[in-house]
Amino acid sequence: MKAFYAEEQKRHDPKAFLSSGAPLPNPEKPERIERLSAGAKSAGLTIERPRNRGLGPIAAVHTPEYLDFLEHIFARWQRIEGASAEVIPNIHPITRTGSYPASAVGQAGYHMADTACPISGETWNSALWSAWSAVEAAEAVMAGAPSAYALCRPPGHHAFSDVAGGFCFINNSAVAAQTLRRSAARVAILDVDLHHGNGTQGIFYARPDVLTVSLHADPVRFYPFFWGHADERGEGPGLGYNLNLPLPRKSGDAAFLEALATAFQRIRAFSPDALVVALGLDAFEGDPFGGLSVTTPGFSLIGEAIAGFGLPTVIVQEGGYLCEELGDNLTAFLTGFGGGKKR
Repeated sequence: MKAFYAEEQKRHDPKAFLSSGAPLPNPEKPERIERLSAGAKSAGLTIERPRNRGLGPIAAVHTPEYLDFLEHIFARWQRIEGASAEVIPNIHPITRTGSYPASAVGQAGYHMADTACPISGETWNSALWSAWSAVEAAEAVMAGAPSAYALCRPPGHHAFSDVAGGFCFINNSAVAAQTLRRSAARVAILDVDLHHGNGTQGIFYARPDVLTVSLHADPVRFYPFFWGHADERGEGPGLGYNLNLPLPRKSGDAAFLEALATAFQRIRAFSPDALVVALGLDAFEGDPFGGLSVTTPGFSLIGEAIAGFGLPTVIVQEGGYLCEELGDNLTAFLTGFGGGKKR
């Protein structure tokens, strides 16, 4: 299996993070790349540099208004007297039906859901290359590879079509799925991150051609709070094409695999032509976020189970934060899935 990653993805280095009202160092660190790339190599993968794919594949799932904002907001922000070193919103609209502001401050509030996605001078370029890694992996699968891994960083599944959030700017999993749609009539996205893939759900919520399924810690008291509940089924033409499987906090391997079996039942009923796995490793028992309790061997079982579908599969890296086992968890998943040998 090939993996795709560009060094530019490491340059985004966010400093700020506000969690439960407390300022903390941002956990989405460039060091994640080193741990994850080591884990991919240990599983037998070869890492290649993606090509510059332009804005086309990204604009297929994100609004031009939002992409223009991401590209230019940092330079505009720096012209504000006394502005913070990173773009961080301090006001948000109550609804999205009001007017679109002209000011950088107002647009930051409009396009940024929380304080966990600060934008620096390197963010836009890093996010582009992260998305292009996902596009390259999807293209490899479309060209006949059984599977490919996109080492995406920054991650993407909390990004809506016009909103950043939760460390995410461009929704790499959605970009991969939309790219696959060029040759696949139906694509399923299976999100196994600790946190609900709210942005991915939002992008495809009214569409019947992309099934979105997410396993995650119950959001009733956990990020992203407002999305990820079991009664969210889609809307309009997409009604019945979204499945959320929230798990109680500290659920371990057995509960996760049981929910995964339910996810598989829905995916089989959809009969997709291709699969995108939004791979979060933060469900790990020792992850700093501490929401679920999946073990390292558990990730191997998850990978093995997903490989059983036998579908053309793009694996897109989402969460998983700095702990000693981060690379080992990726190795376990990829080895279970097939790694450099079977797939």
